[in-house]
Amino acid sequence: MNGASREALATARGSLTALTDNTSVDAAQLADELSAVTALLDREVSLRRVLTDPSRAGEAKAELAGRVLGGQVGGETVDLVSGLVRLRWSSPRDLVDAVEELADSADLVAAERDGSLDDVEDELFRFSRTVSASPELRSALSSNKAGPAAKTQLLHTLLGGRAKPVTERLVTRLVSQARGRSLEGGLEALSKLAAERRSRSVAIVTSAVPLSDQQKQRLGAVLARMYGRQVHLNLDVDPTVLGGITVRIGDDVINGSVADRLDDAQRRMAG
Repeated sequence: MNGASREALATARGSLTALTDNTSVDAAQLADELSAVTALLDREVSLRRVLTDPSRAGEAKAELAGRVLGGQVGGETVDLVSGLVRLRWSSPRDLVDAVEELADSADLVAAERDGSLDDVEDELFRFSRTVSASPELRSALSSNKAGPAAKTQLLHTLLGGRAKPVTERLVTRLVSQARGRSLEGGLEALSKLAAERRSRSVAIVTSAVPLSDQQKQRLGAVLARMYGRQVHLNLDVDPTVLGGITVRIGDDVINGSVADRLDDAQRRMAG
């Protein structure tokens, strides 16, 4: 997002935090209702255009949102969405993206409350690796030939009872309401959102063999000192790195594998 939408999204995130700080608010229900609003705005092009029209008064747009959503979702959701449409958005699609992010964030609040947020982060990462390793699964979950119900059933078969309920809800929502996103990109965005819930960075660590608990603790401490904040480790094993580790945090890549050092030595010799 750019310009006005970026500022509006920051305000929207603050509004969600203020709302979910009240533990009497059912975060999982809020997530479901915001997801329904996302689907509505994605489907109704004229509605989202009206709700983001800069020539219309914010209060008028909020009243319209209240009339459309009243009786369909709870009061907290109506108030939250009404606040969103009072803000200025650079494009109508940005409003839809923001509501969708708030839905995902509300589910992550629910995970944080029940103590499963770390598990959800790990499960999202592992599922993304499963998808990357299986073109057949990626195709089945991304194809337009299969409807949302079929994809939901497939995900329930894969994740039901094997992953936290929040993980299954997040992935199901991503697959059933793809909205033009790639499956891998959507899973990565969810992982980052989960990490940000605790103001942490996500480090994708690739090693030739599984790291011991002591190695993981040492690496986490080193990265925390480097970046000035807690870093969550998503661990991946790839025998082709030969030894050592490779760490990716956002756009930063820290190469410490034997394979990388051999490649570097060969380049120097060739030069």
